Amino acid sequence: MPWPWRRKTRRTLARIAIEGPIAGPTRERVLKALEQVAQRECPALLLRIDSPGGTVGDSQEIHAAIGRLRQKGCRVVASFGNISASGGVYLGVAAEKIVANPGTITGSIGVILRGNDLSRLLERIGIRFETVKSGLYKDILSPDRALTEAERTLLQELIDASYGQFVAAVAAGRGLDEASVRSFADGRVFTGAQALELGLVDALGDEEAARRLAAELAGLDPEQAKPITFGKPPKRFSRFLPGGRLLGQLQQALSLELAWAGQPLWLHRP
Repeated sequence: MPWPWRRKTRRTLARIAIEGPIAGPTRERVLKALEQVAQRECPALLLRIDSPGGTVGDSQEIHAAIGRLRQKGCRVVASFGNISASGGVYLGVAAEKIVANPGTITGSIGVILRGNDLSRLLERIGIRFETVKSGLYKDILSPDRALTEAERTLLQELIDASYGQFVAAVAAGRGLDEASVRSFADGRVFTGAQALELGLVDALGDEEAARRLAAELAGLDPEQAKPITFGKPPKRFSRFLPGGRLLGQLQQALSLELAWAGQPLWLHRP
């Protein structure tokens, strides 16, 4: 005989918020929350996404976990907030339905990889690196020199392979053919209204509209099915200080720029 809490959660609408860059801490928090939703057998999940994207591997792991949750019968609806671009789109297409605000910034389907060529600066201040390596490409994207043409070709092949994975996932998730997806998957961004015309989203509306849709798909009463949020992000003390939010955003942007240099990213970087 099931526990009383399990009978109750079978009628519960779950909610998970994915906010900010998709990276290690976000992946761990979201995967744990998805596991909790699965264990409690919630019939529906409202996936709130407000993210410019992030690392390829982290995005793929969350996408796969959403797919496993759907296989267990959970109805998943994604709600795009202010921005759901690149890796945010990749997570969204794992859902059964997507609802976006008319002015949501979305799209930016593609891959970007950036390194830092500091060779001129290092030469000016008299710093030179000595490198001993086991293979021709072992120090690819080293900051003390520019890329060779062979290295650029190698990295382009890597980017193209990752791009192909992205296009395939969007095509499968949205029921589109890959040629159609490639026609607009060139890194450009769209509003939610434009995304609707392209077939990237199913409807225009706010999070409340997405909540009602998730409830209806699961056979719940939209008037009664209030979401329970799983995996809430930790609160940071700096948010309550004057200018703390802006300072936190600048610190995050700088740390990500340094940490993600040389990595293929599914990320909108204006």
